[in-house]
Amino acid sequence: MDKEQLTSHLRGEAEQEIGAIIVDLARQAWEYNRPQVTRFFDPYERRVAQSVLAGIPEVASLAFGGYKQAERARMVIYPQFFLTETIASPIAVLQVTGGKDASHRDFLGSLLGTGIKREKVGDIIVVDGGCQVVVAAEMADYIMTNWTHVGPHPVQVQLIDEEQLAVEPERIKEIRSTVASLRLDAVAAAGYGVSRTKLVREIKAERVKVNWQVIANPAHQVEAGDVISLRGRGRLVLHEVQGTTRKGRISILLQRYY
Repeated sequence: MDKEQLTSHLRGEAEQEIGAIIVDLARQAWEYNRPQVTRFFDPYERRVAQSVLAGIPEVASLAFGGYKQAERARMVIYPQFFLTETIASPIAVLQVTGGKDASHRDFLGSLLGTGIKREKVGDIIVVDGGCQVVVAAEMADYIMTNWTHVGPHPVQVQLIDEEQLAVEPERIKEIRSTVASLRLDAVAAAGYGVSRTKLVREIKAERVKVNWQVIANPAHQVEAGDVISLRGRGRLVLHEVQGTTRKGRISILLQRYY
């Protein structure tokens, strides 16, 4: 496995780092005939990882985030023809009770305060009376022993099954619109139902991501399949680009997730 060749398409230090990690884990999986596990990756990082794995036919991968819509997930890279039924889940789910009126940021901050690295923590779901958090399986016992407070408030932490995650089904709304071009500001404005001027401000304030990367250029060109997210407003998927109208505008089909 030629690392330079497999990662030559990657740009920037962060992508190169992910690429190097993936090639090393793929090599270990193949040489030792044993699955290898990554840290928690966000969707953009997983896309980078998958772009590298596409060039390594000797291995395949699975993602474990606790639930289908999980934003953060660990990847298990395993040799082709390996029995996937024998692969143990590399994550654990913890139920946290207590932490009066705590927010997502409060729970995450206090958890990291125990000495846990962010790469060992997946999604945190805030629920009535506490939260549920997906963590690296090897850290579960440590967390249950050492995570005792969120701010001044005591908490109790216990292990639960993945099936107990309090995940609400996503609601999807289809939006058909026309835009003058596939610029980010134009497409996002159509999907979120706000003015283009407001979207430009949001983009320049770095509150908008495309495929989980912050994009600060309103003229950035999007394409079918791209995921757009605006902080506090949910996600949009540019599901289809359907052609051009008689007036020269572009017909698009968007899916908005709530």
